[in-house]
Amino acid sequence: MIISKKLASYNDLIKRMGSDKRILATHVSLFTAVFIFWQRGGFASPFAITRKTVMAYAKIASIATYHKCIRELDAYGYIRYQPSFHPAKGSLVYWPDNLEKN
Repeated sequence: MIISKKLASYNDLIKRMGSDKRILATHVSLFTAVFIFWQRGGFASPFAITRKTVMAYAKIASIATYHKCIRELDAYGYIRYQPSFHPAKGSLVYWPDNLEKN
């Protein structure tokens, strides 16, 4: 039951992206890769990601494109991203269901 709620959350966000004119295919690809890491981590939030691994899953070849898209996903409210600036440590991502309410 809980997994279906998590998948529904992902589905809702993908639908929202479909009508968001700011979102490009690279954003959706990156968001889907981040979802996979959230799922593999047992839906815990926050969870750690590394740029190299997420870029491989998202099929993003450019580091500049990755950084632009991850920052924009954060700015647009799809995720909350806390960069670590340490290649081995990984950055933290908060899934939208677990973002603090303002």
